[in-house]
Amino acid sequence: IITTFIMMYFAGFTLNMLSLGGLALGVGMIVDDSIVVLESIFRYREAGCSAWESATAGAQEVAMAVTASTFTNVVVFLPVIFIEGIASQIFKELALTVSFALLASLLVALTLVPVLANRLVKVTERHDEKTLYGKIMITWGRALDALDSGYRSLLQWSMKHRKQVLLTVLGIFIFSVALYPLLDREFLPEIEGGEVSIAIEMPCGTGLEETAKIAEEVEMLCEKIPEVDTVFTTVGSSGAMSIVEAADPDKASLQARLLPRKERQRSAGEVAKKLRREVAELPGAKIEVAETDPKSMGMAVESPVSISLQGDEIDVLEENAEEIAHIISKVPGTSNVKTSLEEGKPEIQVKLDREKAASYGLGTYQVAQSLKSAMSGEVATRYRSGGQEVDLRVRLVPEACANLEDLESLRISSPLGIQVPLKEIAQLKKAKTPAVIARQNQSRSCSIYADLDGRSLGSVMEDIRAELDQMHLPPGYSITYGGEQEQMIESFDALKLALILGIVLIYMVMASQFESLLHPLVIMFTIPLALIGVILAFVLTGMTFSIAAYIGVILLAGLAVKNGIVLVDYINVLRSRGLSRGEAILQAGPIRLRPVLMTALTAIFAMLPLAVGAGEGAE
Repeated sequence: IITTFIMMYFAGFTLNMLSLGGLALGVGMIVDDSIVVLESIFRYREAGCSAWESATAGAQEVAMAVTASTFTNVVVFLPVIFIEGIASQIFKELALTVSFALLASLLVALTLVPVLANRLVKVTERHDEKTLYGKIMITWGRALDALDSGYRSLLQWSMKHRKQVLLTVLGIFIFSVALYPLLDREFLPEIEGGEVSIAIEMPCGTGLEETAKIAEEVEMLCEKIPEVDTVFTTVGSSGAMSIVEAADPDKASLQARLLPRKERQRSAGEVAKKLRREVAELPGAKIEVAETDPKSMGMAVESPVSISLQGDEIDVLEENAEEIAHIISKVPGTSNVKTSLEEGKPEIQVKLDREKAASYGLGTYQVAQSLKSAMSGEVATRYRSGGQEVDLRVRLVPEACANLEDLESLRISSPLGIQVPLKEIAQLKKAKTPAVIARQNQSRSCSIYADLDGRSLGSVMEDIRAELDQMHLPPGYSITYGGEQEQMIESFDALKLALILGIVLIYMVMASQFESLLHPLVIMFTIPLALIGVILAFVLTGMTFSIAAYIGVILLAGLAVKNGIVLVDYINVLRSRGLSRGEAILQAGPIRLRPVLMTALTAIFAMLPLAVGAGEGAE
């Protein structure tokens, strides 16, 4: 572990959730090599060899096997490091941290462990049955003998009934693969963030004071919920991006921070549901309540559901976007459905009659400047005080241009010395301008967004696609799917390629060790068989398959061949001593049973705390 921290330092890594998560994953695996080496040394000691002979012979016997098995775990992560996309950005540090830990453990297993074993490993001839320790060790020894005997019998039966064993394993594998389509899929696991975010949007043109009143009412509703610890309110912005956006007096945002998970009964999602019901009763405001999503980890992760509609006419886009939003809102498991088409900002359009204006000696520029001076004012002079200059701006009083009629009566100074009412040379009308005009692939576009509520992304998107496939769009209009769904598909494709490349690299490492193309092929069959446990575990627990689970499968590909390498390597050693293939298998299996079980159990128990998921953010 110390060596891993040193290597992380020189690699420029920081201590974060992913790098420490990689170290937590590696804790169970870093003892594997030492277990195999120590068990080999101990077996020589039990055979009557001296401490020095046992240390050297035992370490040499398994040196190539543990080296190859460690490198299979390391090379399987190489494609993850070099692939493009968000999956590599998220798991690069985790993969490298695990690799650092495994390489350090190999170095320790081949150098320090034999030295310590030479000094410390002793074989106890007989345990005292009168002591508690002796009774425990004798009982444990008998259990191991029974396990060894049972495994020998099972192995002998399997060797005599090869077809039945192969057909049984094949049947279980086919059954497990058939269950794979039943797994729900999502981009990243849902994480309890401990916060609820609320976005308030008032009608366009609403003043700051009225928006603040609504925000205060929502804040009072939040404070009545016992799980809420503190509430932060910002009026004049729609969220965290307000630092770089212009202030919007008709928008506000609230962030409700909850008590620690152990001190509250309801989750952040349940609190968000309760708030969503209560704020729905507030009139005149569009309010969205959602659980704060911490899984973006500082990256620009879109809404879970994001659908883009492309076309030419903005009116047709708006009509169909509202229909799509209505359809999505009816799909179970969706919430906060909205479109990117914002209500247009009110404006007054002035259409100049050029002929009439020209008869008074006026043009577009002069009229525009007069309107600007009337409404925004002109700097008449500057006032200096204490080394500072202050602009003195002269403009009409606000009441002089408060509505359309006032502007129509506004008089424009003509070069001919005539004061011309604006309505004499122009037509004025109220209108609304689009707040945003978005384009995608040279076409106007509109996006429809939605959050998830109690269902996985994959199952929700399947239902949405089924509903939208029945919708008839006008000619020239199309739908594309984005958001987390697009990121999930891209990441899954990238990790699928990484898994295939990792398996190829594993085979190459084993082929170089065994100097054979057939022996590694035998061991490679353990990889698809390991998927039996993966699929059954997800089906039985109801968990969703995400890119984090995909990284686990890639890691499993390296782990699955580890025990096979140690076993096949020893079988080859016995065959080189003159034993037949069947005799070598029957003898190597029970001898390698103890280190195989020990390495498997250490890996399982080391990962249990991560699997249990105790504490906030453990997902």
